[in-house]
Amino acid sequence: MSLKDRYADEHGRTRVGSIGRDIALAWVVFAALVWLWPLRTVPTGHRGVITVGGAIRSIEAEGFTLWPWQTLSIFNIRAEEATVENAEGSTSDTQPVKVSLTVRYSIQTDRVAEVFEKYSHDGNLMSYVQTATQEVFKAVTAKYNAPDLIAKRAQVSGDIITALRAKLAVYGAQVINVDMRNFAFSADYMSAINQKVTQDQLRLAAENKLRTVEAEQKQKVAIAEAEATALKAKADGEAYANLKVATAQAEALKIQNAALAQNRDVLELRRIEVEHVKAERWNGALPTSIYAGAPIPFFTPNEPQASPQAK
Repeated sequence: MSLKDRYADEHGRTRVGSIGRDIALAWVVFAALVWLWPLRTVPTGHRGVITVGGAIRSIEAEGFTLWPWQTLSIFNIRAEEATVENAEGSTSDTQPVKVSLTVRYSIQTDRVAEVFEKYSHDGNLMSYVQTATQEVFKAVTAKYNAPDLIAKRAQVSGDIITALRAKLAVYGAQVINVDMRNFAFSADYMSAINQKVTQDQLRLAAENKLRTVEAEQKQKVAIAEAEATALKAKADGEAYANLKVATAQAEALKIQNAALAQNRDVLELRRIEVEHVKAERWNGALPTSIYAGAPIPFFTPNEPQASPQAK
């Protein structure tokens, strides 16, 4: 039958019903082809797990086409988060402790087939990560006492990450990082810690004040010692200077005495010259008042002569 005979009657009129049935049939055939031979691609950050009859045939990267007899499962390898709220643990000194953790992880690309077969068909390992995180937190906190758990928080976080990486490696996951939040002990213990911190702060303040007072006292002692040293140096200097002056004066007197002893004639000549000057200036009048023992100018009494009898 030709198309003209199929879609037109003997009078040349169009058979609308035939056209509608054929269009509907074409859509059904197209949909069947799309379903039987789909054109699919693996999005970025994922892997495609190809199975045939339930058996894994290959792991494909982004952007490929499947044959109709193959089944595609989209497997996520991007970073995922698993949150554990109020994980509970106990320190080595039996103090209960809670913390909230967020673990970022991803599936190792070379272990996609293993994870798909054993644990998850889409790469979601959240339940495994949460369970492992709680177990690791309990094991790590049991190694520290409460004060160290607070003081060494960075070290505690490192221990948790190391232990969690080893544990999640069993499931084909790799840990990117771990964030700890709301790290807290019991209310009674936190109150005791706050009191201890307050006491430590008061003690440190008292020690600082004591050190300040000691420093001030040392400074005063140093200043007093410096002043005493300066005074001693000044006194030593003055004594040394006085000694030098006295030595110089004594030396001068010694020299003068030596000169006098060696030049008595010169001194006598100088005395005569002085008496001569006085004689030239004398007006011939004798003094009206003579004190006992006072010399009379140009009058030298003769010494008493000894009598012949005395001889």
